[in-house]
Amino acid sequence: MTPTPDRLIADRARAIDVSGIRRVFELGASLKNPINLSIGQPDFPVPERIKAAARDAIDADRNGYTLTTGMPELRARASESLKTDLGWEIATGDTGLLITTGTSGALTLAMLSLLGPGDEIIVPDPYFVAYGPMATVAGGRAVPCDTYATGFRMTAESVAPLITERTKAVLFNSPSNPAGVVANQDECRAMLELCRERGVVLISDEIYDEFTFSDFTTSHASGDPSIARCPSPAREPGAEDTVLLVRGFGKTYGVTGWRMGYCAGPTWLIDEMAKIQQYTFVCAPSIAQAGCAAAFDVDMRPIVESYRVRRDRVLSTLGPHTEIETPGGAFYAFPKVPERLGLTGTQFVERCIERGVLVIPGGVFSDRDTHFRLSFASPDEQLDRGLAILAELLAG
Repeated sequence: MTPTPDRLIADRARAIDVSGIRRVFELGASLKNPINLSIGQPDFPVPERIKAAARDAIDADRNGYTLTTGMPELRARASESLKTDLGWEIATGDTGLLITTGTSGALTLAMLSLLGPGDEIIVPDPYFVAYGPMATVAGGRAVPCDTYATGFRMTAESVAPLITERTKAVLFNSPSNPAGVVANQDECRAMLELCRERGVVLISDEIYDEFTFSDFTTSHASGDPSIARCPSPAREPGAEDTVLLVRGFGKTYGVTGWRMGYCAGPTWLIDEMAKIQQYTFVCAPSIAQAGCAAAFDVDMRPIVESYRVRRDRVLSTLGPHTEIETPGGAFYAFPKVPERLGLTGTQFVERCIERGVLVIPGGVFSDRDTHFRLSFASPDEQLDRGLAILAELLAG
């Protein structure tokens, strides 16, 4: 009897679709030397100190499994960073830490630990493309929270009516993908208070936390004015009892392919996530863990500042032709396709591709298809050529 997919493929696989980002890549595959403003990946080389630490680990034959929860030296550095930055005390009984296979690994483990059939997690709309499928694979459902009317800010006021008896968590993403928007500390505080009041977990996806631009940062917990940080619900007193904090290394240090992240939060949740990691990912890649332990000694502020300059060029070039919420971090902008053009986001992107420019339609990230995402993680000359074409198309 020949195996047939109709009988054998599970419902969870059928319920998710191929990423729309991949479709754009396929459309652009036939282009010769396209101007690629679609990739959410930094364009700078990995700092030498991090590469050297990974090479040293290989040369020292540290190529085997690590503890499921992570290599001791990386756990120590991450714990030290969280204490300095947030005042969190790791491994004191109530707060745990887990090294994960990317931040996507952390989010997947969290949803597998929290969601069952019919359970819900509230996510921003527009959203990172993996949020919905992750919830589906876990057996739950992602409930979109419309942020278009609030400048792509997910607020407590907009989330509160969506919380039901099936809600297990709220997923908060700042700086955000696809809009690059950064929540202020008052918005973070209000979201934490709401989740505490309603008894749900607040997952704070902070993959771009160190990629926050200087005009959107907040004061450091130490009070040192020379140290600025991304606003976060984890900065509020006692946040450890409600917040699952997710951070990573890929975007900040250019090691996206190393698949390295970490999360911290209530021990009762971290323990369940570690249990599932033991039987799925086993552990994060050992060599990547060794390299990332050195990342805490690398100052990326000059590179982040160079990206702020690129952001300003995006705003000055495209701003006269359309609506763009100012990105406070990450390396994305989410311009609106002007209504006068009579085009959906997908149709506009098709015109861009005809001109050799790759960007992503807003419908990939949202229930709407009115915008498009561009990444300014691109060499300056390529970015400027792409912006000139986009401005021309937006002007009609």
